[in-house]
Amino acid sequence: MNEHPIEALMKTTMESIKEMVDVNTIVGDPVETPDGTVIIPISKVSFGFASGGGEYINEQKNKSEDGEEKSTKDKFPFAGGAGAGVSVQPVAFMVVGNGLMKLMSVDQNANMIDNLINTAPQVINNIQSMFSKKGKPPQQSENEVITYE
Repeated sequence: MNEHPIEALMKTTMESIKEMVDVNTIVGDPVETPDGTVIIPISKVSFGFASGGGEYINEQKNKSEDGEEKSTKDKFPFAGGAGAGVSVQPVAFMVVGNGLMKLMSVDQNANMIDNLINTAPQVINNIQSMFSKKGKPPQQSENEVITYE
């Protein structure tokens, strides 16, 4: 069975989209800074796709020599089109260095939640050490984190 022309049109469009976007589009290539910190960009990828087409028939009625009406049908060629749009928007940067990993969001509204998530392990460790070593005065390190000895 012959393929319909719209199938070839859609297949070509989808293959082109596949070539444009791969996993490195979402999680970008790592960038290493001079101090050894590695920064990995993370993006949001959105797609839009539309295609359509049609076949038209031109029907004409002609009178023959004997007075009968005959209709002739002329088939026009297939008419179709397709379009696609891709949007790549950075949403965060993963920063890995000095034994720590941080996810830094580009969206200002999400920064508060990210800060809470990133500092939660430190806070829990400080609370645990505070209860396990009661009575000793706290000291501040150069990272401004309260530690107990």
